[in-house]
Amino acid sequence: MLAFGDMTHHGSLPFDPIQRAADLWDERIGPSASMAAVTSVMRVQQILLSAVDGALRPHGLTFARYEAMVLLDFARRGSLPMRVMGERLQLHPTSVTNIVDRLQGDGLVRRVPHPTDRRATLVELTDDGRTRLAEATTAVTGIDFGLAGLSGEQRDELTGLLRAVRRAAGDFD
Repeated sequence: MLAFGDMTHHGSLPFDPIQRAADLWDERIGPSASMAAVTSVMRVQQILLSAVDGALRPHGLTFARYEAMVLLDFARRGSLPMRVMGERLQLHPTSVTNIVDRLQGDGLVRRVPHPTDRRATLVELTDDGRTRLAEATTAVTGIDFGLAGLSGEQRDELTGLLRAVRRAAGDFD
């Protein structure tokens, strides 16, 4: 039994429900390609979130917290202003504050004063944070972030296709 979000799935269906919906859409409404693609992406998102959350849960992390820790680990100076974290993670400042509060409460990050801007606060990983991040990274890479069934070339192709949608939506120039 695999859990997907709030939905528990008890085994495979004998047919692809998205394809079935697409066939009915074609018959009753019109071309179904966009509907089928979006529905597939939404379902795969559930599958990936379940897999990644399952791998991170034993480390006391959610994907949002893990992503913030990776961002801090990648920072050239080892710390980032919260404003920059929000921009890079594409999150509202309140969400970044909540993530940092939780990580700080768990002793995984600390807030430090910005050396030149009294209005800004920097966030950096603690030693415990670096250790937890390494363990969590081993867990998520061990399951290929939930992308079972895809070759490396297919993963690259998927990333490129999704990048085109993100660019068209204005995620980046």
